[in-house]
This record gives sequence, C-alpha cells and structure tokens, in this order.
Amino acid sequence: MTAKNNSAANITELLRDWGEGNMQAMDKLLPLVYDDLRRSATLYLRRERPDHTLQPTALVNEAYLRLVDQRNVVWKNRGHFLAIAAQAMRRILVDHARSRNRKKRGGSVEDSPLEHTMVGPSGEDEVDVIALDEALSRLATLDARQERLVELRYFVGLSLEEAAEVLDISRATATREWMSAKVWLFRELTR
Repeated sequence: MTAKNNSAANITELLRDWGEGNMQAMDKLLPLVYDDLRRSATLYLRRERPDHTLQPTALVNEAYLRLVDQRNVVWKNRGHFLAIAAQAMRRILVDHARSRNRKKRGGSVEDSPLEHTMVGPSGEDEVDVIALDEALSRLATLDARQERLVELRYFVGLSLEEAAEVLDISRATATREWMSAKVWLFRELTR
C-alpha cells in the first residue's frame, strides 16, 4: 500500500471512529486533513474581494468548529469529509457576506451590479458569493448532483476525477455535468 493509500485508509478509519462518537479520532484527523482544508479555504478566499477580512486560517478554524458539531454523520471517506467541509466554508462565507451587506447599508461602500463583480479589475474571477450561493440553491432544486459537483470543484478544489469519485459517477458523466452546470450558472449569474 502506498503512503497516499495508507493515509487515505487512515483518514477513513478515523472518520468512522469519529462518526461513532470517538472525539479523540477527530483530534487525530485534523492534522491529516488540515492542508486540504487550508487549500480549500485559500481557493474560496482567492475568489473573494481583495480586502476580505477573513483569512484562510480563520475560515478553516470556523469550519472545524462547525464540523465538530456534526451529529449522526456517517463519514464515507476523505472526499466526503472535504465535501461537508466545503459546505461549511460556503455557509460561513455567505453568512459573512450577508453580515457585511447589512453593515454597509447606510455606509459608504457602493453596491455594484453582479455583471461588474463577476470579473475583477485584475481579470481574475471574482464572484458575488451571495449570488453564487443563491444560484447554487436554485441549481440544487433542478439537479442536486450538479450542485454538489460545482461545490466540490469550485469550493473544495477537487479535480474532475476526485469529484467523480466522491459522487460515485464516471469521469465522463462528471465532465458532461460540469460543463452543463457551468453554462447554467453563467446564465443565472449574468441575467
């Protein structure tokens, strides 16, 4: 067994132990998945505005606190854990953005139309996280698997192969659904 496979097996075992109530397993798990969580947080925040007040470490810590509170989750594997962590990070960023929007009403920060915030001045994609969250929620009502695929690719940073494995679908199906979801989201976010 390779080191990567051994690590994946160890992570899966720790997740199962944690799911059965062994909180010490969670303490052992965090160092094994921390780099993945940090990479996901960095990807999330890279797509946010440059002056975002959350830092990757704070986002990981907040997600960790939310994950610790999870009850009755039957953890399948590393990919499943990262998908749940991605959902937690997405919720944190949406909550943060909504809080910021509430605070800026009456402040000096201008609202800009979504079309203007989709691509930032540097040319990098900068998506309105609230608009994206709302679009993903609408997509989930049409096709829950596509919504999960976007979440795994966009927020967790998984490759198509990794996302396909988490969703238990073929790479060809993942590719087709990824393309379809991207087109649908683009239309939703630019109307």
